[in-house]
Amino acid sequence: MVDENSERPSEQVAPARPAEKERVFLVVVDESEEMQNALHYACRRARNTQGRVALLYVIEPAEFQHWLGVERVMQDEARQHAEQILQTLAARVQAETGKLPILHVREGRRRDELLAMIEEDPSISLLVLGMATSREGPGPLVTYLVGQMGGQMRVPVTLVPGQLTPEEIDEVT
Repeated sequence: MVDENSERPSEQVAPARPAEKERVFLVVVDESEEMQNALHYACRRARNTQGRVALLYVIEPAEFQHWLGVERVMQDEARQHAEQILQTLAARVQAETGKLPILHVREGRRRDELLAMIEEDPSISLLVLGMATSREGPGPLVTYLVGQMGGQMRVPVTLVPGQLTPEEIDEVT
């Protein structure tokens, strides 16, 4: 599916749009440990506020672009992988919140697609990101959004520390 206002491919796998007053907590999906904390936090907040979780998986462009046929196979495999991960996480979100999440798959650079999604979708109320615990910093997306974007975001950003346990997250939500 391609958004009418954009050339970016976007796929919405779950039901169309949340109710007008429903808060939507957006989580950027990757395979990091800190994403699990962000997802748990978003689920708890959604459940406690009768809101809804939205999951965004961005398929980054492949580095290998020499043969068109190979590139297409790689893109197909990446999309299948994204859909498998989202289906697994969707089941978890539904179990934790009682509602199906809104699922998005987009292709491009993660930070560009995230910013475009936030600008295009007025139902998004809050961006929830997990912070890495490594010495390299909180993660490239967090570093970019906090450092470069500063106060330019349309929605608030909640940063969930990666070292928190699920029980500690439960205490603050």
